Amino acid sequence: MATRLLWRARAKLAVVATAFGGGAAAAAIASSDDPQRALKVCTTVPTRLIRDSITAATIAFDYEYSLFGLLEGSPERSRAKHEVHVRCARRLQELCFRNGGLYIKLGQHIGQLEYLVPQEYVQIMRESMLNRCPVSSYEQVCEVFKKELGKTPDEVFDEFEPIPIASASLAQVHTARTRDGQKVAVKVQHTHMTDTAAADHATVQLIVNTLHWIFPSFDYRWLVEEMQESLPKELDFLVEAKNSEKCMDNFRKLSPHIAHYVYAPMVYWNLTTSKLLTMEFIDGAQVNDVKTIQRLGIRPNEVARLVSEAFADMMFKHGFVHCDPHAANLLVRPMPSGERSFLGKRKPQLVLLDHGLYKELDFHTRANYAALWKGLIFSDANAIKENSVKLGAGEDLYALFAGILTMRPWNRVIDTSVDHLVVKGDEGDRSELQMYASQYFPQITELLRRLPRVILLMLKTNDCLRAVNNSLLQGSSLETFMIIGKVASEAVAEAKMSQRRSFLCWIYVWLEGILLEARLFGMQIALWLLQVRKALTW
Repeated sequence: MATRLLWRARAKLAVVATAFGGGAAAAAIASSDDPQRALKVCTTVPTRLIRDSITAATIAFDYEYSLFGLLEGSPERSRAKHEVHVRCARRLQELCFRNGGLYIKLGQHIGQLEYLVPQEYVQIMRESMLNRCPVSSYEQVCEVFKKELGKTPDEVFDEFEPIPIASASLAQVHTARTRDGQKVAVKVQHTHMTDTAAADHATVQLIVNTLHWIFPSFDYRWLVEEMQESLPKELDFLVEAKNSEKCMDNFRKLSPHIAHYVYAPMVYWNLTTSKLLTMEFIDGAQVNDVKTIQRLGIRPNEVARLVSEAFADMMFKHGFVHCDPHAANLLVRPMPSGERSFLGKRKPQLVLLDHGLYKELDFHTRANYAALWKGLIFSDANAIKENSVKLGAGEDLYALFAGILTMRPWNRVIDTSVDHLVVKGDEGDRSELQMYASQYFPQITELLRRLPRVILLMLKTNDCLRAVNNSLLQGSSLETFMIIGKVASEAVAEAKMSQRRSFLCWIYVWLEGILLEARLFGMQIALWLLQVRKALTW
């Protein structure tokens, strides 16, 4: 019975999608200034809509049928839920690959939402979405060049490698050499992105809204809304180029102590348009390639410290945050100056790539977010609650919000031990986190609905940075939390000073700074003692 119902629903959705797509297609072709492109779009979109509808119906009914009659919390339901999660994640993965473009981007977003969506989806999307992106042909690349610069790549550059060195959901990157001999990286937007992005967004939105209507607990409309806002900016490479320069300017002005340790490739503005981005070519190791980093004479823990400090400064001091810091967008190279550490190791420089997705935090959001992280680092339950509520979590879900930010249960978040937030990254920790994520999934969904989208992007950024740190250190580190605590505390003090410029306020902030340094020094001593104890045990 359920099977017949499933196939009937799939058929109905397909018929509706075909009728909807066919009518829209005829109207679009008739009124378009470019009938050939309109025809291409209108023959592609209905096919995708039918494919989306069938996949959505299959997923919806698989959950309904597979979990029907199984008691909540029973081993049978847990086992069935895991199996249906895996099946449906595979279906969604296949849909993303077949449709391409925006769908790949959606899959990548899902793969970075660790513990915010079922873990099966995260693992399946993460293992494939960054490595199997579409590749445009050289003919398509030439088409973009002709439209943007009026010339082919061979006419613009002295040398141009037709095979890309990397491909992502929105674009691919080629190496080239300018007429004056400079090696550059050229980012070329996939041709189909311009044609189908708006229509793809509409179909994805339709499917997500439909699934939410059928299953009210499935509410990921915020993800579609966020993509609707961010995608036009990501598709305009002039915005990306400006973001990279603004980011570096912020480090020079607001974080001069680490400015020369953070770098973004120089933009060649005369060879850059909204769909072409030409920039300095940088040779370095991906931030998760520990073996290559060590071969370069760089210590991975120094890289982890640099990544933590750079992004803490962006979040808490600059208010202008790179929100896509996965491993492929972070390179590490030795300092060009040849600078070395006290132990003779080469000092690292962090190279930031792909500046298409940035978020600005207004003064109050930035100050509250910094105060929240200060409370998390120093186990201040009152500060955690107060600032979580200010950021939109509510009186009832502030503890869950703290748990999502730190990946620790509430009893560990408010534990006063020095290493209370450290996640070992072993199987026991992962199992505990997955259990909590499954147990509180409805509450997590409600929390995501409440929080401002800018905070949701901070959660995604935290997940990316956590994955980077886990690669470098095989787990989280007390030292990186100390860095976050220091930067967050400094940002809170600066916010207080900017609001009240009295002498008494200055004295209060100065005394707070002394207490902070003393507290951090005590944590450092505790860290050394822990390391000595581990070494003796070993």
